[in-house]
Amino acid sequence: MDIAILGAGAWGSALAAALAPRHRVILWTRSAAQRTRIAATRRSLYLPDVELPAGVTVTDQIAEAARGRELVIVATPTVGLREALVALAAHGRAMPLLWACKGFELETSRLPHEIAAQALPGWQEVGVLSGPSFALEVARGLPAALTVASRDPAFARNAAAALHHAPLRIYSSADVLGVELGGALKNIMAIAAGISDGLGLGANARAALVTRGLAEMARLGVRMGGAPDTFMGLTGLGDLVLTATGDLSRNRAVGMRIASGLPVQRILAELGHVAEGVSSARAARDLARRHAVDMPITEAVCAVLFEGLAPLAAVESLLSRETRPEHT
Repeated sequence: MDIAILGAGAWGSALAAALAPRHRVILWTRSAAQRTRIAATRRSLYLPDVELPAGVTVTDQIAEAARGRELVIVATPTVGLREALVALAAHGRAMPLLWACKGFELETSRLPHEIAAQALPGWQEVGVLSGPSFALEVARGLPAALTVASRDPAFARNAAAALHHAPLRIYSSADVLGVELGGALKNIMAIAAGISDGLGLGANARAALVTRGLAEMARLGVRMGGAPDTFMGLTGLGDLVLTATGDLSRNRAVGMRIASGLPVQRILAELGHVAEGVSSARAARDLARRHAVDMPITEAVCAVLFEGLAPLAAVESLLSRETRPEHT
């Protein structure tokens, strides 16, 4: 299959490395300088430890990337999704398309499928590729399981079948909303878990945060129309466990550094990668309030990120909440 991957960051480069053994892959970067660098070194600036296979073509021309492709995967951060989709629409016919970003658009608080609906009116074979996956491990060929979700079940099945090969196991789903909410909300919970770990609160506290964080994710997701099973699956529980506990998690790292007393803006400037949980937190809190869904962990993370609440005070506020039935 001829596949174009738009975005040569860590995730786009990892997908290119993982798919190249079975597919013809072209990798697009917006920067001519980055194209030259990748072509010369076979390494992305954001994934320097992995060499791209020789079969991966690199371009900075989106028209070249889109021409004649059987599948396009947009692997930009969510902040760049709209621009990439508008550029894609200007240079090609409607074509099978997946986006692989997570979180909310900063200016509008829209999820990726809402951005796609605006940028690509009339495109039918579209969907999201998501799930628990550190880019470095995928690029190195380690096992991972992902989900393709689309409102077109046949497209979801066909795309999953095309991308599925050892060591990548790909499942299909029709729950686009639930998959995207799981991918957005778990990053906020990972920041909370990082704060807990950074404060030295122990494994018990982390387990409680992960479990109650999952409950928050499912409450909002189901209220908005997502399927309950989605939040118990790869793009809910699976992605949450990975991001809240893994040492490669950027969002967990942000939480740990917040716990050490560093200001958020300095952390983000030094990180060198996008930490979607920071930009997603406010949008998630606003959605929860709009839908009258109780999300105390999300509220606490927002208070730390945006209102100057000390991390330890946020923990104390969560611990001091009145007791209640676990399942309500």
